[in-house]
Amino acid sequence: MAPKRRGIHFPWETTEELKSHVVMTSPPYTLQALLDKFNTFMPVVAGDRDAIYKLAYDFCEDSMLHNVYYVEARYSPQLFANKMTNGEKPPYALTEGDITPREVVSIICDAFEKGSKDFGIIVKSILCCVVHEPNWSNEVVELCKEFQSRGVVAIDITCGDLDPKIHNKELHTRAFQQASKLGIHRTVHAGENGPAEGIKLALDEMHAERIGHGYKVVDDPDLYERCRKENIHFEVCPISSVKLGSVSDDLDKHPLHRFIDDEVNFSISTDDPIVLDNNLTSDYEMVMEMGLDKDHVIATIFHAARSCFASPEEKEQILADLVKVYGEKYMKM
Repeated sequence: MAPKRRGIHFPWETTEELKSHVVMTSPPYTLQALLDKFNTFMPVVAGDRDAIYKLAYDFCEDSMLHNVYYVEARYSPQLFANKMTNGEKPPYALTEGDITPREVVSIICDAFEKGSKDFGIIVKSILCCVVHEPNWSNEVVELCKEFQSRGVVAIDITCGDLDPKIHNKELHTRAFQQASKLGIHRTVHAGENGPAEGIKLALDEMHAERIGHGYKVVDDPDLYERCRKENIHFEVCPISSVKLGSVSDDLDKHPLHRFIDDEVNFSISTDDPIVLDNNLTSDYEMVMEMGLDKDHVIATIFHAARSCFASPEEKEQILADLVKVYGEKYMKM
């Protein structure tokens, strides 16, 4: 165990006690409360080569167990590091060492390559900028470019919606514009808990190809219609959207119902499975409980495949394999 090996002592004696400090089991159910949970487990992992590798490798196995064929995992390299390139104090690591953000990406790529081979799936990486750390964003772009040949397929920004009134928008948007010039795919967390304007910012200034969450798009009719016409892909995370208060707890009012009616391009994803104690299977179960039928759910799988950031050759093969399993009709839905 990483805590004992590194001399880290938790004040809790049982797994259940620890779980109560890592998993959201009681109010407040907010995005900030979720992010606060990282303060418990990230110091155990950050800067530990073996722990980082094991987390990434186990992620591959978990994905296979939930019948995932292709997956893009997102993470911030800086949050796992214990030596920052710019000389800052590492955000989570208890002691400094030699695990830089670049080394983090290399370790995770090693694990994903091994896991993909061992479990017969395809695992890619999306590297995340962090909204309140704009000085990291340029390095994230550089890492995306360097590790493109090792399965890093895109850049994202996370830890909340980008709010120009609070965060340094310029450094983030400049990084995403550079990513676009370099041929790096872009997805942006926007319109989750923040307003629909964040989605417009993501599209117009950050050249986003996909939107993480994006539920507030329904609040702006013109923007909604634009996204529909431009076939912008929304990464919908049903459980987290309700649990974190991003949408109404009246499931009949969930935006995905409108997305289906209006043939908006969206897929079902899972968000922070450790903290929310969920997985892709439980997210699919939730949308079925909300009234989506089998055809709707399968159609979202095809949406995901068409909008994924795999190479054209990989995407063609993924879609061909899906047709073998589900049938040709879903290619037209």
